[in-house]
Amino acid sequence: MASKTQSEEDNNLVLSYLNLRKAVGFLGISFPFVLIIGAMLFGACTGVQDSISDYNNTNMRDVFVGILSAIALFLFAYSGYNDLDFWMAKAAGLFGFMVAIFPDALDDNECTIYVKQIIPDWMATVHFIYAALFFLVLAYFCIFLFTKSKGEMTPEKKKRNTIYRVCGYTIIACLFLLALYFFISALKELLEDYKPVLILEIIALWAFGFSWIVKGEFILKDK
Repeated sequence: MASKTQSEEDNNLVLSYLNLRKAVGFLGISFPFVLIIGAMLFGACTGVQDSISDYNNTNMRDVFVGILSAIALFLFAYSGYNDLDFWMAKAAGLFGFMVAIFPDALDDNECTIYVKQIIPDWMATVHFIYAALFFLVLAYFCIFLFTKSKGEMTPEKKKRNTIYRVCGYTIIACLFLLALYFFISALKELLEDYKPVLILEIIALWAFGFSWIVKGEFILKDK
């Protein structure tokens, strides 16, 4: 059997990399659905939790940690175009791991199975700080990294760049609205029954996931 040429090997590597990007994107988009539906089907949940992080205290804890760790591992291995991209990817991977390692504050309800677990306030604070940093770096990827181009800007690339920027600024908008919700007590009292934290986190995850699916050339592939 004839050995593969260097061009064929390079092409296979590119295809594998694109498939990994799409996999990360689909993981990000499906993450909330897997947790919510899984907790209802295999746990005692009759409703949804107040945030994505709250599922870390349910029977979906291993799934929460597993999917988030898989995303973080890929980000940690991502190289980008230059040294700044390289280190930002490492930071994103680290922040993702920290979100998985440090759980959110424990809420005792029908979904919670770790009722005897005591989570100190500092640990929940660390969780939220790393979660915010994680999303900020993901927004950086969308706005500054994905929009780069090594060659001539194709019509498809221009369209992809528009999508990347929309996704990046959507993530930032979600973080801004979350900050308003947590720091303005009147707003929190008004909206807490509508689970705004969960909704904004889902939107941010969808924006992250969709940007990576586009980066994997699932749509708008160069002709």
